[in-house]
Amino acid sequence: MTESVPARPRLRLRVTAAAEGHLRSGHPWLYESSVREQNREGDAGELAVVYDRRDRFLAIGLYDPHSPLRLRVLHAGSPVTLDDAWWAGRLGEAFGRREALFGPLGAPVDTDGYRLVNGESDGWPGLVLDRYAGVLVLKLYTAAWFPHLERVLGLLADRAPGLAVVLRLSRNIQDRARALNLRDGQLLAGELPANPVHFRESGLTFEADVLRGQKTGFFLDQRENRRHVQALARDRRVLNAFSFSGGFSLYAARGGARDVTSLDISAHALRSAEANYALNPDLKAVHETVQADVFEWLGRPGRKFDLVILDPPSLARRETERAGAIRAYGKLAADGIRALEPGGILVSASCSAHVSAEEFWGAVREAADRSGRPWRELRTTRHAPDHHASFPEAEYLKCIYLQLD
Repeated sequence: MTESVPARPRLRLRVTAAAEGHLRSGHPWLYESSVREQNREGDAGELAVVYDRRDRFLAIGLYDPHSPLRLRVLHAGSPVTLDDAWWAGRLGEAFGRREALFGPLGAPVDTDGYRLVNGESDGWPGLVLDRYAGVLVLKLYTAAWFPHLERVLGLLADRAPGLAVVLRLSRNIQDRARALNLRDGQLLAGELPANPVHFRESGLTFEADVLRGQKTGFFLDQRENRRHVQALARDRRVLNAFSFSGGFSLYAARGGARDVTSLDISAHALRSAEANYALNPDLKAVHETVQADVFEWLGRPGRKFDLVILDPPSLARRETERAGAIRAYGKLAADGIRALEPGGILVSASCSAHVSAEEFWGAVREAADRSGRPWRELRTTRHAPDHHASFPEAEYLKCIYLQLD
């Protein structure tokens, strides 16, 4: 007779008093240093329950023994059973928020590229889901989701039947994925007839490299700022610095810009910008691409523009880089201002989570003050509604618009 293996007891954690307070206030992360006791070792993706000092249920989440971010919270407060209905309801809530913004899946819309699930802020910690027309891109930031991948795919098949699903993985979990025969860029469901995928945003057509491109294939988070740029571009000469695949360039052209220059150090990015421009033959502005280091190119005296857009990649990927990033943002803004004609507009954005909005806006405002030119602030913006942030660490995107005489 084969002896049955007894089921392991539920993984139970007890945490510091400070961590208890954070979890009660809705924070979705529990760090290794905050765990003061656990009943046994746990596996990646195992559901772990956190109890308070009085042995009361506090939270339940995905355990990851390989990460300093030891638990990603799925639910906090009163006890709950994470059954099929719970998971379906959680996904339905996220989809419902996007349906209110963009219309139902399958309906004719002018925007079919957007974020459907925004990680922790939608209650799916370490997981994002982006839509590009008929393709869903599922990006995972923790190996704790691997044991739940089949469940997630089943939920997507129910909510979005017929859409292909592509898996994207953060670099830190790709080795663990290979051990499970998973890889970055893997097609998990449906068919992908071509890559890049063509999708629409505000009626413009773009391509997204869903298999190898940055993020999930496109920078969907800047859609609202692109719309603002379109409204400012009429009859202006526009510089789109750190242009990547030309999102701001296309919107400026549709807004009536006289000419648009896409500036980026990457030849691959500029080819994508040219391809995106060609996908929209109704755009009439002259579009030029320049391959150069933006910091060097802007730092030299040269051409003048009526609208300068600065949208660099993150300049502070860790806290120790914060001070240097703030100085770099200030220098970029100063160089951008020098390239502006009188009456020109500077649009400066940051995606550095370690630099706060006030620190970033302050650096740009200080650069405007130092220029000696009269200026006025047109607006500041934060996250797009499909990229909403529900806790401080999720806040990364900020943008400021200044007009200078």
